Amino acid sequence: MGMLRLSLVQFDVAWETPDANRLKIEHLLDPLKGKTDLILLPEMFTTGFSMNAKELAETMEGESVGWMHSQAKKSGAAIAGSLIIKENDHFFNRFLFITPTGQTHYYDKRHLFSMGGENQFFTCGSKKVVVNYFGWKIALFVCYDLRFPVWCRSIKDADLILFSANWPEKRKIVWQSLVQARAIENQLYVACVNRTGLDGVGITYAGESMVIDPKGLVVCDLSTTTEAVDTCTISLKELNRFREKFPVSGDEDQFEIIC
Repeated sequence: MGMLRLSLVQFDVAWETPDANRLKIEHLLDPLKGKTDLILLPEMFTTGFSMNAKELAETMEGESVGWMHSQAKKSGAAIAGSLIIKENDHFFNRFLFITPTGQTHYYDKRHLFSMGGENQFFTCGSKKVVVNYFGWKIALFVCYDLRFPVWCRSIKDADLILFSANWPEKRKIVWQSLVQARAIENQLYVACVNRTGLDGVGITYAGESMVIDPKGLVVCDLSTTTEAVDTCTISLKELNRFREKFPVSGDEDQFEIIC
């Protein structure tokens, strides 16, 4: 009770080729059937971090969302990761969380990466999303959100934060530092998956997917630039025990986020 098996899946995302990426992921997920509760994929896992939204966007009734439903059912685990989604003539970098029973939750990326032009092609989200799953409160975020601690701040409303990312290798020290900071300051687990390889615009990614515990310790580490899958088990009981022993939340500041 309160244990969660969490799998990180990092791989070299084929540029703007959804069919190839879905097929690759299927092969990576096959060994996980019945052995995990939650599978985390990189940001824009079917296309890479492309601004070609008009040509690549799918709807919530499209092939990739349907594929996520089938993979969740097949594996017996929730599957989470971001896609380019079109809705009401707007394009979103949408992080979906789909359970084996077919429940669909989603979060639209709030902080669009302006240095890469993301804000010119996508509409930002305005709502934080926390999913209740296996007794855990799980907050959903995407890549660049990691740099914004106020947006990621948990006011006793999350036990685990997920980040689906395409984070460049040249800023991997920032990645490692911020992931640990978000876990420590919020007293929760953080799980983040980053892609590997070279994308279609010449950017290299280092992977470095990991799970961090509330003390800032690495409990799962894909410290490799190659394709890799790893599963770790995290404990809600241990998390609550640590929070009770060192109750930082009793001294926290109260604030309201105005979007």
